[in-house]
Amino acid sequence: MRDFRDAKAMAKSLRTGLEALSVPISHSQALELIAAAFGEASWHVLSAKIGEETVSATAQFEPAVPIVRIFDLAKAKDFYVDLLGMSIDWEHRFEEGFPLYIQVSRGRVVLHLSEHHGDATPGSNAYIRMRGLDAFHAELQARGSHAGIEDGPGNMRVLQLWDPFANRLRFAEARRVR
Repeated sequence: MRDFRDAKAMAKSLRTGLEALSVPISHSQALELIAAAFGEASWHVLSAKIGEETVSATAQFEPAVPIVRIFDLAKAKDFYVDLLGMSIDWEHRFEEGFPLYIQVSRGRVVLHLSEHHGDATPGSNAYIRMRGLDAFHAELQARGSHAGIEDGPGNMRVLQLWDPFANRLRFAEARRVR
């Protein structure tokens, strides 16, 4: 979905579409219409907003993506896709027969699963904050898991699972304050 950073492309599409309907407008008129569609007073105001968004004087971090070592794709899919309900976003091999590198996700959680030696160590640990731990626990039980919810550090409740490669995933939710 496009947002205000795509304003120039949107203005070009608007102009092309209107020209096809025999309603010619200038490029600057199209830019002004797009600015108005985003609730800005003029193209200059929207343009400044785009500049602020694309140039930052401070470092900005995105969520970390844990890399988890795997050794068997079928077992990894059984655990991460079938049990946890994650989706496969993409798979990559440099060539046929080379180790696989795959991304799985569910909601905002993204994990990289790697068959590459040196990418991660078997027996690693990922701490995943979430909401709806009880509902997730019920999903897992319906799929045959016997994992339980435990008290964790601070005011956290934690559900721990080990994948087939001895990697531990800790799904954690803050206790509700009553």
